[in-house]
Amino acid sequence: MKILLVDDHVILMDGIKSLLEGVEEFEVVATKNTAEDALLYLKQQDIDILVTDYNLPGMDGLDLVRAVKKVIPKIKIIVLSQHDEVHLVKEILKEGVQGYILKKDTHKELISAIHQISEGKMFMSSEINKLLVDSLSFPDEHRLLTDREREILKLIAQEYTNKMIAEALFISERTVETHRKNIFRKTKTNSLVGLIKFGYANNLI
Repeated sequence: MKILLVDDHVILMDGIKSLLEGVEEFEVVATKNTAEDALLYLKQQDIDILVTDYNLPGMDGLDLVRAVKKVIPKIKIIVLSQHDEVHLVKEILKEGVQGYILKKDTHKELISAIHQISEGKMFMSSEINKLLVDSLSFPDEHRLLTDREREILKLIAQEYTNKMIAEALFISERTVETHRKNIFRKTKTNSLVGLIKFGYANNLI
């Protein structure tokens, strides 16, 4: 199996590469730090499986999945993420990925995932499977934004910068940026003014 790894955390990516290269039938043919570089590479090379982080600078993992599927519909894709929000998992799965693995389970489950996916099956982290099953019994789809996203939207409306939001909520700026992208995507707005208007109109602020 020819594998392309995409992650901007070099240490983590090197660890995954080392893990996969220990399996005889796997070949990590390249590693990329951005979705843009990965997309360019995929247009030029024949790859069996794309393993990509969700949090990426610039184009994120979901945007990469959508772009890749347009160019190479048959490629198999595994998304790595620290996010376990039901709405995000479902949105990514709708794009036709074959695997969704939480980063904390990467080393434990990634090899199993690639084996199953190469056989035409799907693979989700055990926690993700439980999350999806629970969502069937206790649907929360009517809520457009998660509690964390509502918190961030309120701070955005107060003109907080990403750094200020990160400090206020004790999270990283990268996580704030990811939440911002998700908020814009889910509210279908593309400007700060439009987002704030949407927030007030829908009682999110």
